[in-house]
Amino acid sequence: MSVFALYSCKDNAADKVNEENVTATAEKEADAGKFPVMTFEETEFDFGTIERGTHVEHTFKFTNTGDAPLTIVNARSSCGCTVPTWTKTPIAPGEQGELLVKFDGSGQNQVTKTVTITANTEKGTEHLRIKAFVAPQNSATSTN
Repeated sequence: MSVFALYSCKDNAADKVNEENVTATAEKEADAGKFPVMTFEETEFDFGTIERGTHVEHTFKFTNTGDAPLTIVNARSSCGCTVPTWTKTPIAPGEQGELLVKFDGSGQNQVTKTVTITANTEKGTEHLRIKAFVAPQNSATSTN
């Protein structure tokens, strides 16, 4: 008996398996005409004026208003300065979940960042936005 295995560093196998499982589940539920629906309390949040380097965060709350369990596969930001974390377990119809977005206060002037959520919804992706006016450090307390 011989065993042959191939390994690749380029792809994260766990992510691939999770995405394939979500795709298979979504296709099965689509055949039944049932989809989860992410209904957010808000899809955009404005931190207002913050000093550069100030870490801020906001929790986006949502309800699964659809007819099937909701599974979030991934959430990615438009840049590394914004980090999303989310509910990892499936969310039953009528139940709530959360997605926390942390922003490190980088950039300057008006900054807008987008978080793209990959889930087993009918569209497959959902989008959230955060924004802030990033002022130079010590600008609010400067006496010059």
